[in-house]
Amino acid sequence: MSMRAITRLTGVSINTVTKLLADAGEAAAAYHDEHVRGVRAARVECDEIWSFVYAKAKNVPRAKAAPSGAGDAWTWTALDADSKLIVSWVIGDRTSMTALYLMDDVRDRLATRVQLTTDGHSAYLEAVEATFGPEIDYAMLVKLYASGKGRGAETRYSPAECIGTRKRVIQGNPDPAKISTSYVERSNLSMRMGIRRFTRLTNAFSKRVGMHAAHLALFFLHYNFCRIHKTLRVTPAMEAGLDTKVRDWTWIVGLIDARAPKPNRPATYRKRRGADSN
Repeated sequence: MSMRAITRLTGVSINTVTKLLADAGEAAAAYHDEHVRGVRAARVECDEIWSFVYAKAKNVPRAKAAPSGAGDAWTWTALDADSKLIVSWVIGDRTSMTALYLMDDVRDRLATRVQLTTDGHSAYLEAVEATFGPEIDYAMLVKLYASGKGRGAETRYSPAECIGTRKRVIQGNPDPAKISTSYVERSNLSMRMGIRRFTRLTNAFSKRVGMHAAHLALFFLHYNFCRIHKTLRVTPAMEAGLDTKVRDWTWIVGLIDARAPKPNRPATYRKRRGADSN
């Protein structure tokens, strides 16, 4: 549902809805940062998913009043393959610097040595080495795609055909049978289906990068702590040992309220003129 649809249904100002989403995003991001730590994972998979803010990168130069952060917005995620927990996520470009931010955050949240699998994006190589050093079992799953020539106009809407994969051990001793990015790619599908801002060929894209980040923070909090995974029959946070029960939207609202500033009250009260004094 769009923000303007919410304003029509509730009868409140669009500014009120915007502020509530921003406050919810801040509360969700703060809770994730504080509580998703000490994760005892065995396998972690990483991937990136594309979206854009305000306009696609090629259209930003001629866009009117494009805000800071307009253009392509890549969401990098790290997922615990066993508990399906989103361990970390970062919004940025597709360079090695964003990969470094992700890996640095992943390292700080893990309590065990893990087997890490990424796709063949070269930005991961330097980031993993700089962050983990030798303390990781790391492999890449490189996908091979068909050229797509001769498919006509359908190439605009259909993904390239994957004709094979190549497993490439980078360092350590990863288990070849567990070199996979299937779970994190399935998580990408959940994002596409569950976040309207990621829907292709619509006008539902984010207009500000701050609101884009707020929506993602809220989605990942709900995914980790509120949504029961169909296979696990518990939430990812419960499976990872970070929580003991299924949370709900009332709990999320409580997190927002807990961060709300207390109303200011004057230290002294001035009596009205003419009031009786006791």
